[in-house]
Amino acid sequence: MSVVRVGLLGLGEVAQSIHLPALADLHGQFRVAGLYDVSPGLLAHCAARYPTARTYPSAEALIAAPEIDAVFVLSPDETHSTYVAAAMDADKHILLEKPPCLTLREIDALLARAETYRKVLFVAYMRRYAPAFLAAKAELPPHAEITHVRVYDLISEGPHFLRPSQHVYYPTDIDPELLARGRAAREALLREVTGADAPPDLVRAYRGLAALSSHNLSAMRELIGEPVRVVGAHRNNRGANTSVIFDYGHFTATYDAVVDDLGLFDAMIEVRSNRKRVRIIYDTPYIRSLPTHLDVTENRDGEVHTRHLGPLYADAFPNELRAFHRHILDGTTPKTNLADARRDLALWAEIIDRMKRA
Repeated sequence: MSVVRVGLLGLGEVAQSIHLPALADLHGQFRVAGLYDVSPGLLAHCAARYPTARTYPSAEALIAAPEIDAVFVLSPDETHSTYVAAAMDADKHILLEKPPCLTLREIDALLARAETYRKVLFVAYMRRYAPAFLAAKAELPPHAEITHVRVYDLISEGPHFLRPSQHVYYPTDIDPELLARGRAAREALLREVTGADAPPDLVRAYRGLAALSSHNLSAMRELIGEPVRVVGAHRNNRGANTSVIFDYGHFTATYDAVVDDLGLFDAMIEVRSNRKRVRIIYDTPYIRSLPTHLDVTENRDGEVHTRHLGPLYADAFPNELRAFHRHILDGTTPKTNLADARRDLALWAEIIDRMKRA
């Protein structure tokens, strides 16, 4: 199929500000064919903006519809494993927003089903498709020469960028009982990992790992491989801020996440050897086509040179959508698949375990 007919489950901030306009831009490869959200008002709002799309009375109806080729699972985290399993039963291609799910139990059940699944299941770690990230892979020093890696996310939440820059519909008509059931289901899944009696700040720290930190930790793994172990992990600011130290044998990688209300976004991955530094710089994804940057500094025979690659305006979200489309046409497996994503869940669990013992 040259044009993939997409059905979207969940029409919140990310769907409205990123996925829907990106799909519309790539109209030669995708068509927005179906929409569903638990908010009737939000569903009507998006249907008015994308009139080629049919609305569905339930997630199950959209997933089962024969006119839908690919299901985008953009719904709350606690629903991911249920909807992915249903989409696999319906033999659909799947784009799954991160986190793929919240527990190893869930993802292991999906992986068991995926062994015989022949359609594309793509986990949407868009930072791994950003042009600066892709360019950095060719610039890295040899792994044996790496001396230190530094990764951080110093950010503010999406509304700081969305409210002044674009119109996002925030619904007020969702059934309160449905919201309460969702919160309870999410809390139960988070506490499978943190422990039933975990303090609230530890639960919040885990949710932050699954939401914000998953992007850069997944990107870190692709760049430099899997850490040997988590040396240390700490949380503060009621669990909103996290610091982690990873042991890579002959070098250490550090990760810091800080969430505040300054309305700033500062995300970076830096890989160093004794004579080279490669630094990837990300801006907020909530404003489309903001550039990524790649800085490469080298000591060549005693002279230090820095090359600045960028600003690179190719947006990471369309890049990942093009990759998704290519895998559908070729029948190939994406690098950001379920097996790869499982390593992230195992790493988050190890970080939480280290926090418990700190």
